[in-house]
Amino acid sequence: MADGRDAERDRRVLGLVGLGLRARTVVVGVEQVRQAVKGGAVYVAFVGHDAAAHSRAKVDPLLRARGVRVLDEWSAAALGAVAGREAVAALAVIDPALARGIVDVVDGVEGQQHGPRAASRGRRGPRSTGRAG
Repeated sequence: MADGRDAERDRRVLGLVGLGLRARTVVVGVEQVRQAVKGGAVYVAFVGHDAAAHSRAKVDPLLRARGVRVLDEWSAAALGAVAGREAVAALAVIDPALARGIVDVVDGVEGQQHGPRAASRGRRGPRSTGRAG
């Protein structure tokens, strides 16, 4: 049963990455990821668990130094399939909302309120209308 849940989670995560690719909020490839990280634009990164050592050596230290969360559960072939290539060593999400959605699915907290705006989300009643009494 756990395999089915993992497969569903993988499908959802990679589906979100695909949406980000179409929206141009995901960058593909080691050099593009490096440039985005240096520019401070990366919120979460994917590195293929089987990516070549020299590719990992180019991105891992930079991602770690900048405190970017790295997801390395997927193979370079799986990441490549989403990007329409044979294999991709690294992808980076440059949109904070998309990154939050991906991390929520990965962490299994999808649908739960979190973060600094959690208290105001979903609030109903007179205070949320903006009108006085």
